[in-house]
Amino acid sequence: MLQRNYLFTSESVSEGHPDKVCDQISDAILDAFLANDIKLGIEDDSHANTRLGCETLATTNKIVIAGECRGQEPLLKKFNGHTVMNREMLTEIARGVVKDIGYDQDGFSWHGADVEVLLHGQSPDIAMGVNAKTKKGNEEEGAGDQGMMFGYACTESEVYERGSYMPAPIYFAHKILRDLSEKRRSGQLFDLQPDAKSQVSVLYVNGEPVGCTKVVVSTQHNAASRNGKKYTPGMVRELISASVEASLPEGWMPKKPGDFLVNPTGNFVVGGPDGDCGLTGRKIIVDTYGGYAPHGGGAFSGKDPTKVDRSAAYAARYLAKNVVAAGLAERCTIQIAYAIGVADPMSLLVDTHCTGTGKVDERKLEKVLPELFRLTPTNIRRRLKLNRPIYRRTASYGHFGRAPEKDGGFSWERTDLAKEIRSALS
Repeated sequence: MLQRNYLFTSESVSEGHPDKVCDQISDAILDAFLANDIKLGIEDDSHANTRLGCETLATTNKIVIAGECRGQEPLLKKFNGHTVMNREMLTEIARGVVKDIGYDQDGFSWHGADVEVLLHGQSPDIAMGVNAKTKKGNEEEGAGDQGMMFGYACTESEVYERGSYMPAPIYFAHKILRDLSEKRRSGQLFDLQPDAKSQVSVLYVNGEPVGCTKVVVSTQHNAASRNGKKYTPGMVRELISASVEASLPEGWMPKKPGDFLVNPTGNFVVGGPDGDCGLTGRKIIVDTYGGYAPHGGGAFSGKDPTKVDRSAAYAARYLAKNVVAAGLAERCTIQIAYAIGVADPMSLLVDTHCTGTGKVDERKLEKVLPELFRLTPTNIRRRLKLNRPIYRRTASYGHFGRAPEKDGGFSWERTDLAKEIRSALS
């Protein structure tokens, strides 16, 4: 691998960022549909289970929910012989998300925002493709759309959090905002409001991250402090600097004022959807690897697991992470491509970026991985337990680099395939 010195920058946004408000509403609605399937005892492979492509828009005291779906009562209900959305229930889901994030402002509040629900039934042409049969005659879901998906893993963040396998810039950008959010919610940083962004520039020497050269944090705040003084960037900087420094490794915090910037525009009182319109799916780089790895272009939030934009990206991350966890490479990128209505991928690429250990044969990995983990939408959904209400928690601070949860959340972060991959190659 070519070793050189360079800078790489990634950004993150908080759960109160306008786009992330929308991602969380879309995923909370998906969770409600999936939870309803479980409550009704609908099997994962039933032709009655959830299909959802939900998009949300948020602006000044207005939330619009649109897209296509298939589901069951009470989320859908009968009216004059037709199936229609239960707008009251979906409205309450949206309000609950906004309330949990912490928005109760004049320009955007959980109780004051008007919610418009424009969801409609799934296209029969898309449904036909998803429910296509394989040539073998077995019932097998076809991919919900064409496209290519990428998964990536590396060893950079392992020194700071074992099992994360993420690039350092996005890892620390997320960590800064998670810490600020926790302290805002707990009352330690009472004067902060939900909307925030971070940006971290990491210096690499001989290909290894060694420190930060610049950190930028923009965070919404109250107009004045508790003693009535109008907030300035310097005051906000002082308010959050200790928390930001604690989120970084020792010695990484930039010391020069121009290297640690807080609210560079000078003021950030008007924020959230009142300050900038939000939309589902606009933070795909924040959601993945911070620009450190390729992205196929498809967003995740609001999409059920038949949509390979989401499920196959999770599967690609799972495989890439297990290749690295197996000690076969320091970095691994996996690309998978699909055609709508076809179950098996059109192509699979494994790239270890010349970091492979021993005699790792990438072409052999391309043969072994789909034998160990068949990359059809049905198998991905079943193996990773994706038909569970686990998605709202993925919709802020990244879909990757998080610990697997007992209820199946972040299952794609497991490294339980590493041993099998090593054995298959030997």
